[in-house]
Amino acid sequence: MTATAHTGAIQIQRLVKEYRPGQPVLKGIDLSIPATGLTSIIGPSGTGKSTLLRCINRLIDPSTGAILVQIEGQQVDMAQLQGSALRRARRHIGMVFQEYNLVDRLTVMENVLTGRLGYLSAWRAWRRKFDARDFAEAQQLLNEVGLGDFAHRRADALSGGQRQRVGIARALMQRPAVLLADEPTSSLDPKTSIEIIQLLRAQGVQRNIPVMVNIHDVELARKFSDRIIGMTGGHVVYDGAPEGLTEDHLTTIYGGKAWLE
Repeated sequence: MTATAHTGAIQIQRLVKEYRPGQPVLKGIDLSIPATGLTSIIGPSGTGKSTLLRCINRLIDPSTGAILVQIEGQQVDMAQLQGSALRRARRHIGMVFQEYNLVDRLTVMENVLTGRLGYLSAWRAWRRKFDARDFAEAQQLLNEVGLGDFAHRRADALSGGQRQRVGIARALMQRPAVLLADEPTSSLDPKTSIEIIQLLRAQGVQRNIPVMVNIHDVELARKFSDRIIGMTGGHVVYDGAPEGLTEDHLTTIYGGKAWLE
């Protein structure tokens, strides 16, 4: 299903998500995400940041509202898609996970190649029948994320930062129109966290696609984001440039001064 054109690569309109009837986690979210740049979503735990990202790629189903994503020149309402149409659309939305979601027994190369499974026939996907172009692209992506020499190592032999780099390469292997990252730095040390955010931003710029990151580290968001969305209680309470995010905004977002500690 397609919709009329709107401004922005992602248009979220009146989005509501209820896990329990009458108890919405997202309470009528309206957002327009531009076609390029790193957008960071900040806010306290339980305010709906992860739910928002997972609604965009339909890992969870929204209750009501529209999620219009620019895919191959058309605005597709992810909220309305089902079956094969949803599978076709979802393969254009790359996702980087907090816990990496790698297959430990597979090699780094094999994990990256799984990003192409959505583009294969059922038989080829089951047999893992990738072509030479896929292998070449996967190796190039590993070079870009700094793991060119790790292709044949098992995923469970890697550090946390290395595993997250594999997750980014896998998402990019989808040739995504949008790249989402759900707490990609929460399990990493400060130095590695900076490297991962810089990598996500650089890959978005290189591919001219929007990157949305759900993140707890406010200073990391301020330093590397083009735009910050502040959420609290299922609502957007700040939407603007990092330099416009004041202490008063953060007090509203986090409900006090604890964010300073």
